[in-house]
Amino acid sequence: MSKAFLFCIFFSVLFAITAAILIVVLRFHGHHPVDDDLNHTSQDFCVADLNSGIKLDGFTCKPLSKVGEADFFFSGLASPASTINTVGSAVTPADVRQIPGLNTLSISMSRVDIAPGGLNPPHIHPRATEILFIIDGELILGFLTTSNKLITKNVSKGETFVFPQGLLHFEFNNAGSPAAAISAFDSQLPGTQYVAATLFGAVPAVPEDVLAAAFRMESELVEKIKAGLSRPIIN
Repeated sequence: MSKAFLFCIFFSVLFAITAAILIVVLRFHGHHPVDDDLNHTSQDFCVADLNSGIKLDGFTCKPLSKVGEADFFFSGLASPASTINTVGSAVTPADVRQIPGLNTLSISMSRVDIAPGGLNPPHIHPRATEILFIIDGELILGFLTTSNKLITKNVSKGETFVFPQGLLHFEFNNAGSPAAAISAFDSQLPGTQYVAATLFGAVPAVPEDVLAAAFRMESELVEKIKAGLSRPIIN
C-alpha cells in the first residue's frame, strides 16, 4: 500500500472527525435555553400533567384527549393582590403551575403589587432572566452584579427594566401611592429564592454559628432575625 494512499486515508479520517466535532459545537453553541424545548420537534404542545408522579426536567404531557382551553388560560393577573403584610408586597405568579399549557415553552409571567413604602425583598430567579414592565405607579429597581456593583434606577408607569438571570435584585416603592408591575421570564418555572428567608428560614436550619460568622454578629441576634423573619406573599 503506497504512502500516498495511506496519507489520503489519514486525512480523510481526520476530516471526518473534525467535521463531526464542528457539527456538535455548532449545534450547542449559543443555544442555552433555561428550559429544554424538546416537545416542539414532534408535537404542537405538551400540557403539564401536574398530578403525574413522574418527575422530569419539566412535567410529563397530559393526554391530548384531556387537554382543554383551561390549560392555556389564567385570569389571576387582572386584579391587584393584597399587600397587607409585613413587607408590603405580593407576587402573583403565572407559570406552569397556574397555566399547564406553558410546559416546555420556556416562558411565564408574574404580577408584583407593592404598597407605598413596601418592598419585594432581595431575591434571585436561578432559572430565568426577568423583564419587568410598570403598569402603575413607580418603583426603585436594582440588581447587583457578581462584582458587587449596584445597578439601580427609578422606573415609572410605562417603563421597563431587566434583571439578568441569577443576579440578586429587588423592587422598592418609596412613593406615596401603590405600584404594580408585570414581569416576564424565559422559563416556565423561574424559581425564586429570597435571600433572608433562604438563609434564616431554611429547613433544616443553617447552623447559627455559620450565620453568625458570615454576618459577623452574635448568635442572639441570629435568633432575633429568625423570629422577625417574614416572607413576601406569593399567591
